[in-house]
This record gives sequence, structure tokens and C-alpha cells, in this order.
Amino acid sequence: MERGPLLSVFKHEAFFVNRYLWLYAAAFAASFLISLPAVPLCRILARRTGIMDVPKSEGHKLHGKATPLLGGVAILVAWLVPVLAGAVALLVAPGRFPEEIVGGFHNISGELAMICVCAVAAVVLGVIDDKHAMRASFKFAGQFLIAFAMVFFGGLHITLFIPTPLLTVPVSVFWIVFIMNAMNFFDNMDGLSVGTAAIAFVFFAVAAWSGGQFFVAALSACSAGACCGFWLFNKAPASIFMGDAGSHLVGFLLAVVSARVTYYNPEVAAAKYSVLIPLFILAVPIFDAFAVVLIRLHDHKPFYVGDHNHISHRFVRMGLTRPQAVRIIHLLSVVAGLGAIPLLWGDARTCFVLLAQGVVILLILTLLQFQTIQKPNDNQETTHHERS
Repeated sequence: MERGPLLSVFKHEAFFVNRYLWLYAAAFAASFLISLPAVPLCRILARRTGIMDVPKSEGHKLHGKATPLLGGVAILVAWLVPVLAGAVALLVAPGRFPEEIVGGFHNISGELAMICVCAVAAVVLGVIDDKHAMRASFKFAGQFLIAFAMVFFGGLHITLFIPTPLLTVPVSVFWIVFIMNAMNFFDNMDGLSVGTAAIAFVFFAVAAWSGGQFFVAALSACSAGACCGFWLFNKAPASIFMGDAGSHLVGFLLAVVSARVTYYNPEVAAAKYSVLIPLFILAVPIFDAFAVVLIRLHDHKPFYVGDHNHISHRFVRMGLTRPQAVRIIHLLSVVAGLGAIPLLWGDARTCFVLLAQGVVILLILTLLQFQTIQKPNDNQETTHHERS
């Protein structure tokens, strides 16, 4: 890459908005600290209400003991409280905040309210499924209703540079539903899904921060803090699972923040490849979702029925322990996310190299996915808790 474009990035006023780093750090810290007491309380509540993931209640559930499933509620509380507190502070004492943040908040207040409503709805839908195991058709219907509400009433539109409702509405709805289910599929080992989500939220926060999008960056920082706090309890050996409530919530929030960031800035970037940034940041769970769906369809099984064909399980069958497999996948997510950031300012050549690198990484994952022929060992797979 030529020196000129790179220097223009560092000179661009929107790229380093240092005076607002305190805002994002405070958002992250608040959500993280709230999650620390929220998770144990939800763990107690899950035991008292019987919302537990029971071993071998379904064919692919082979973890060793009954585990509380209200982790998603804890993540919601840790995310929602700082968001609402910040909104109230901006309404009650606007003079304590920079004028542009106050003005920006008033512009997005309606959308923020809809995000909160849909986030709560996603958790409620997940809790019902965690408790009563809804039919897949009912769960998908609920997901589509949440997505339609966010698109029609929240104004969330993915335009892809073609601002026509015939394209933006179905693409936006599909994106929300797809990411919700991708994160649900990915919740198959202790700490895997929530850790991957936390990494993604950090990269989305950086992307939003670089463009001066204070609202999206703060929202992403809150989400990252809530996920990191929950991860402390969900890492192996997990004392609580996020359940469908958690996977629906983090999937919904990932879909929203990824769609809200304005990735292309013509003053900085010479090409529009930056719109591919969400695909880079979420490359691993997206790839895993497509791979397991194709495998299930190939095996003439419903695509929504859980199994042991995820890349995490294949790493285990290659000889890694479950924590090692999770750490490798998290590192792969970091590599993919780091590859996305230069797309914010790179020219066509830079973007082409990064795209080629991304394709090579996915090819490596494909080889791992389809060349591990050893059959699953049910005695080894003791922590799988995907609720598809």
C-alpha cells in the first residue's frame, strides 16, 4: 500500500476520536462489572425455576451434569442497564456531555428504544425455548418477527449501495435471522460462542470509533463488556450456559451493530471493499453455520437439529482438548478481525490481498472440516450444549 493513503488515515479527524475513549471504556467497564453479580443471581434463579440444560435430554447433549440456562438474562441485564442509564443521563443532564453526542442521541433515540425492545424480545423467545423446547417453526417465526420489527420500526437497513426496499428489507431481515442462528449453532462448547461474540464486538467498536460513530461504538463496547463478564462463568468448566436466550441476544446485537456501522468513507478509502468488514469479523461463526448446514442437508437431516459436526468438535477429534479447541477458534476470530480493519482505508490492492488471505483461512478451515474422518467419541464429547 502506498504511503499516502495510510498517512491520510492517521490525519483524518474521524479516525482517532481520542476525547471519546473514556465513553467507550466506561460503557465496557459498566457492563462488565454489572455482569459479575448478575450471572450468579441468574444461576440461582435458573435452578429455582428449573430452567436447566439436562444431560442427554437431546441426542447431541452430552455434557456431564445439569447446568443453569439463564446466562442470556444476565447478559441482557449487564447490557441493558448501562444503555438505559446512559440514555437517562443524556436526557436529564445533557449539559454534562458534548453537544454533538447529545444531538446524536436525540437523532437515534427512537432506534435505540427499538433495539432495546427487540433485544428483550429475543431473550424472552430464547427463555421460552430453553424452558419448553419450542418447535423449530415457532422459534423461526419469533426470530422473523423480531427482525421485521427492527427493520420496519427501528429503521435498520442494509443497502449494499442499492437503496431500494425491494433489496434492503429482505437482506436486512435475513441478516438478523441468520446471525441469530449462526451464534446459536456456534454455542456448542464452553466459552466458545460468547468469547467469539466479545471479540467481534471489540472489532465493531473499533470500526465505529474510527468513523466517529459514537452511538454504535458505545453500544458495541457495552455488548463486549457484558459478554466478557459472562465468559468468566461460561469458560470451561462452565457453571452456567447462555442458552437460546443468550445466543439470540448476542446474535441480534451483532447483527444490529454490524449493520449500523458505516464502513465506507470516501475521504479515507479508495475502494468500497470495506463493506465486507462484517463478513471478516464474523467469518468463523458464519463459515461454521454454512458448513454444518451443508453437512446436515447432505446427510438428509433437518438443518436445525444439533450434531457434532462443528469445527470445534473436529478440532477435538484431531486430538485437542476442548479448551484448546476454543482458544484456537478465538485466535482465528482475532486474525479474521485484524484482517478487516485495514479495509477501512485500504485501496483496491490492499483489499484484494486481504480478501485472498481470508479465502485461504477459510480453505484451511474447510480442509479441517471435511478431512477429519474420525468418528465422534461420545465419551469424549461431554460439554456440548448447542440448542438448535
